Amino acid sequence: MKTANQHTILKTEKLSIGYNTKKEATVIAQNINFELQKGQLIGLVGANGIGKSTLLRTLIKVQPALSGKVLLNNKSLESISPIELATQLSIVLTEALTSKNLSVLELVALGRQPYTNWIGNLSHTDIDIINAALEQINIADLKYKKCYELSDGQLQKVMIARALAQDTDIIVLDEPTTHLDMYHKAYILKLLQKLTKDTGKTILFSSHEIDLAIQLCDHMIVMTHDNIFYDQPCNLISQGVFESLFPDDLITFDNTSGGFKVKK
Repeated sequence: MKTANQHTILKTEKLSIGYNTKKEATVIAQNINFELQKGQLIGLVGANGIGKSTLLRTLIKVQPALSGKVLLNNKSLESISPIELATQLSIVLTEALTSKNLSVLELVALGRQPYTNWIGNLSHTDIDIINAALEQINIADLKYKKCYELSDGQLQKVMIARALAQDTDIIVLDEPTTHLDMYHKAYILKLLQKLTKDTGKTILFSSHEIDLAIQLCDHMIVMTHDNIFYDQPCNLISQGVFESLFPDDLITFDNTSGGFKVKK
């Protein structure tokens, strides 16, 4: 049950995702229903090839839905213009950065593009927001470094700062911990958790780090071959959702510890 202070940022209604060709539609998943609330960290998990990226691309309007609805701030995603969308939703993708010759400050400043004039001049407000994002991500000391000088972990923090500078209601990240070691995987996800609490923004991310997501997320979207579940991690554990996520010939889910274990 919703409490009075909850506010739905993004909602799906009987959403069906997949691909349309001239001959037929290939359905990846269907009857997807969930509501992402303001100020929550939500993890999207599932086995490889299950459709996580397809779902994310549909939610950010890169790929059309086969049927059903996606509502952003109670408005149909289809009716939102690209400029308006950029002021409500920001994304951090896994594609290699093509502008590594930019400084950290210049890259984070790109997050203000939806708000600048046609020349791209930054106002005092824009500069304040950029500097605040650098401070919140704790990378102000890197602002004049070139992006090619950064480690993978540092670069990921810069990309999150750019999304933060865009000042949208929701930030969507596709595999934000790819190429990072265990410490930095935990660091990035803990940082995302802190940002939801400090800024009130909704953050949705896809990840293979299921154990970490269970520990840190407010809610999770779990994609299986048969269904899509959306609930608090503790409820998903009690429902046995994680036990059916992978074949049990090699790994099993331990309900007590809330994590996966390799069979001996």
